[in-house]
Amino acid sequence: MRALTPIRDTVEKRASLPDLRDVFLCHAWDDRSGAAKELNDLLESRGVKVWFSEKDVALGTPLLREIDRGLAKSRVGIVLVTPALLQRLKGEGIADKELSALLAREQLVPIVHGTTYEALREVSPLLGSRSGLSTAEASMANVAAKLAELVALP
Repeated sequence: MRALTPIRDTVEKRASLPDLRDVFLCHAWDDRSGAAKELNDLLESRGVKVWFSEKDVALGTPLLREIDRGLAKSRVGIVLVTPALLQRLKGEGIADKELSALLAREQLVPIVHGTTYEALREVSPLLGSRSGLSTAEASMANVAAKLAELVALP
């Protein structure tokens, strides 16, 4: 697993801002009821406040504006990198817009699930260069535990 320590300083600085979520979960639409929901549920079971579109975007509201608000109110961005996300990033959809906003920030953690960092670097060299976690090396529950440790403040 790649070290997450360099991100901690930025996380602690943003913690003092009002009304923040611990993490913003960026994922492919196709993963919303599978891997993304599993990661969301595991994080929430550990007390992590997650911005997750499936529960945070009300019916009838403008999706992009709600995503923009979610990005602004989150301390850390998590990108769940799956084969479906890699396909989505090749286009110019919502996941691509979320990733662009997250790449501009210091606090971004890729979670590689069902694919590899090599495949990620082929689609997004910038995201592939970030330190992150892989479910090939640890279970989704262990990944969630490490993320919970990252956002826990001393």
